[in-house]
Amino acid sequence: MKRLSILLLLAACAKPLPDEQVGGLFEVYRDRDQPIASAALFQPDRYVGRWYEVARYPVPFEAGCTGVSADYAALPDGSLSVLNTCRNADGTVRSTIQGRAEVVGPGRLKVSFDNVPFVRGDYWVLWVDEGYRTAVVGAPDGRSGWILNRTPDIPADRLTAAKEVLDFNGYDLNRLMEVPQ
Repeated sequence: MKRLSILLLLAACAKPLPDEQVGGLFEVYRDRDQPIASAALFQPDRYVGRWYEVARYPVPFEAGCTGVSADYAALPDGSLSVLNTCRNADGTVRSTIQGRAEVVGPGRLKVSFDNVPFVRGDYWVLWVDEGYRTAVVGAPDGRSGWILNRTPDIPADRLTAAKEVLDFNGYDLNRLMEVPQ
C-alpha cells in the first residue's frame, strides 16, 4: 500500500505537456503474449555516460517532462548509478531522481530509486546499436518503454531501427511519443 501511495503522489505532481496523453499508472503498451528479448551482448561499461530520451511511452511520473536525460556511472560492485533529469519546456531543471541499476542478466537490469522505497523495476535493454549511440529500453510487463540516444537529435535511420525493435517486441508504436529536447 505504501508503494502505491508513493507512486500516486509522484503521478499527481506531474503536469502534462500540451496535447500529451498521460498513461495510467498500470497502462500497458505492448502485447504481453508476444515474446520480449533483451540484448544478449549488452555491455554495461559501454552504457555508462549520458543518454537523452528522444521518445517514450506515457508514464505518469514523466508527464510534462522535456529535455529528459539519464546519466549512468559504473559502481565498484558492477551495478550502475543513474541520475534522471526532467526539464521544463524552457530548459530549467524541473526534477531529478537518483537511483541504482543492478545487472541481473544479459541486457536486464533492476532499477531502484533513492526516494521510492521498496520498488525495483525491470529495465531491459532490448537493443543498442554497435556504437552504443542509440538504445531501446522496455519492460516485460509493457508498462514503459524508451528510445534513448547519446545526443538530443537522433538520425532518422537509427530512429527507424529503434521503432522496429519496439514493434518486434510487441509495443504499440501508435502510443509512442517523441520527447522535445
